[in-house]
Amino acid sequence: MASNRFHPPYSVERGRARFRASRTRLRASALPIAQCALAAGLAWFVANDLLHHNDPFFAPIAAVVSLGMSFGGRLRRALELMVGVTVGIGVGDLLISWIGTGAWQIVLVVALAMATAVFLDGGPVIAMQAASSAVLVATLIPPSQGGGPDRMFDALVGGLVGVLVVAFLPAHPVLRARKQAADILADAADVLQKVADGLVANDPKPIEAALKRARTTQASIDALQASLRGGREISRVSPLYWTSRPRLARMTAAAEPLDNAIRNIRVLTRRSLTLVRDDEILDPRLVDQIEKLSHAVAVLRRMVLADPGQQPDQAEAARVLRSVSIGMKPELVEDAGISATVVFAQIRSLLVDLMQVAGLSRISAIATLPPTVPKPGYPTDH
Repeated sequence: MASNRFHPPYSVERGRARFRASRTRLRASALPIAQCALAAGLAWFVANDLLHHNDPFFAPIAAVVSLGMSFGGRLRRALELMVGVTVGIGVGDLLISWIGTGAWQIVLVVALAMATAVFLDGGPVIAMQAASSAVLVATLIPPSQGGGPDRMFDALVGGLVGVLVVAFLPAHPVLRARKQAADILADAADVLQKVADGLVANDPKPIEAALKRARTTQASIDALQASLRGGREISRVSPLYWTSRPRLARMTAAAEPLDNAIRNIRVLTRRSLTLVRDDEILDPRLVDQIEKLSHAVAVLRRMVLADPGQQPDQAEAARVLRSVSIGMKPELVEDAGISATVVFAQIRSLLVDLMQVAGLSRISAIATLPPTVPKPGYPTDH
């Protein structure tokens, strides 16, 4: 019998998918790669050609490490690196000039450099940079070769060059976060539509798929937060994007309610799955509300991607969400079971979160909902 162990078409398709994923990663990382490369070359040029330091390799190293591949925390990382390198070089130069080089000397130098760094700040970057710099001093560039102060100054040059590259070759402080938020909202809309489909068909499979997808969104939320931190740094140091601060502030204000919305969607999806498995009775109008909410989230996604002056804007997204909220009346869960009541409450909470993403205050968002009195023992809306 022929073996079915290998499936060439599947293998080819999987290879293509991996190639597309790799290409997407490379495209997303193109700017930080260019920034690191340019900063390394500029740092070497400044330290070697302008300041005439001998073999100033600490300068390009400091520039690359201070930038890194992530957009968030670069200014703090640059400061920590400069402090760490300075501590490592200072401790290494001081001790190695007295006790010489060797295995036990390296043990002592690294321990003291890291202890000094932890005492000064405690950040992991400072401690690791202090240790690696001390090792270099103790092995490849002992104090006998001179240049101790120059080495510390090279680290400062590299860090400053890194900051200047971020200032004058910056990523857009808002664009990356907008795309990430739009992707999160696309996932949210798809999850809600699958939940509605599963409830209509009384079939758990679409809801199980929706729950699986909803559980993968936390990494996207974390990436959005990192992009916003990086955007705030860029808007502070880059004159090119000072005018983007108001939009960045709006995007930052929307991040927390977006996170809350995704959490509420997970709860809604789990309860919907329980509802179907328990064969609990559900008012069809409530299912219709979930489908309408999916469409409203799609509008909210387009709002996030729209440039200033384009439609849909915040007012249009809020209007669509209000059209859903006015239908969330307590009569939808009269004589309903606990799962249906929880789904009802989660939809109301979700609407409040999404309207905050659209720019409304929490109080204004809650005011758009019809009044309701929760049943004793059941969860409240907010």
